[in-house]
Amino acid sequence: MYRIGEGYDVHKLVVGRELILGGVKVAYEKGLLGHSDADVLIHAIMDALLGTVALGDIGKHFPDTDEMYKGISSIKLLNEVKCLIEKETAKINNNNENTFKICNIDATIICQKPKLREYIDEMRKNIANTLSLNINQVNVKATTEEGLGFTGSGEGIAAKAIVLVEI
Repeated sequence: MYRIGEGYDVHKLVVGRELILGGVKVAYEKGLLGHSDADVLIHAIMDALLGTVALGDIGKHFPDTDEMYKGISSIKLLNEVKCLIEKETAKINNNNENTFKICNIDATIICQKPKLREYIDEMRKNIANTLSLNINQVNVKATTEEGLGFTGSGEGIAAKAIVLVEI
């Protein structure tokens, strides 16, 4: 059986925070505001993965009211999501066997600045390594909105992701 999940996340850009995208520290004068490291790319991917097996969203599993997650690496949370989904697929299949297999991930980061081309391959590697995938199963791209909206004005960064899994 195949399932598709879709995820979206957005965070405000602020001075005084590191910019972390795809588990990579990006050189920029602003970072994303959030309870964790605010990695919008990883958050979108986590929500897409959770959606494939109807497990809600990351706020349900890692609430921003829980001090345990304050400043945590989203890559660590991505690994936790992988474990949650493996357990859930065993339930779906009425046995103790995990049959969860990610076919591919396609994600887009939406921001006017900074330019991200030089960081994308490392982002893909981080995601692939965390999820035990081949790098050719993970696609990350970046786009601007030609100066329009909150991402175009530099107020924030958004990301969206779609995931195909076989269970």
